[in-house]
Amino acid sequence: MHIGHQINTEYKMEDSWKTVQLMAIKEEKDLGIMDNLKPSLQCTKSSDKAMSVMRLIKRNFKSIDIEEFNLLYKAYIRLHLEYCIQVWSSYLRKDIECLERVQRRATKLVGFLKKKPYAERLKASQLTTLEKRQLRGDLIETYKIVTNKENIDSAQFFDFTNTGHDL
Repeated sequence: MHIGHQINTEYKMEDSWKTVQLMAIKEEKDLGIMDNLKPSLQCTKSSDKAMSVMRLIKRNFKSIDIEEFNLLYKAYIRLHLEYCIQVWSSYLRKDIECLERVQRRATKLVGFLKKKPYAERLKASQLTTLEKRQLRGDLIETYKIVTNKENIDSAQFFDFTNTGHDL
């Protein structure tokens, strides 16, 4: 995989007295994450997979109430939107909207919420936006690092000043 240049470079490896040319690739899938150093591809793939699961649910359930929706959404749809989000964390507005669009459409699965605005559908189903959920996860992880609940040296990430306040 080339990083940082557009020059056509050939890489070769010697294997058992013969030279083998290595194949150039644009992206690599590792543990289910598309690695091309750009999260947009992962956002697209994740939203496509979540949408296909949502269509499967819609096809197999005639009517869904809020309790059933929460169970199905959290178990089958949201996991595709958040799988390894710490690694490919979406930060571009277009990527966030790509993922949020799936949740926006999924909340319409509940029959009596279809015509309501997105904010009301979220409140009725006791969900938050994916962006707020990701921020909450980041804040929880930051808290765990700062208070030494993780086995990570917080000095790698933070410079602390002495303000006289304790955590």
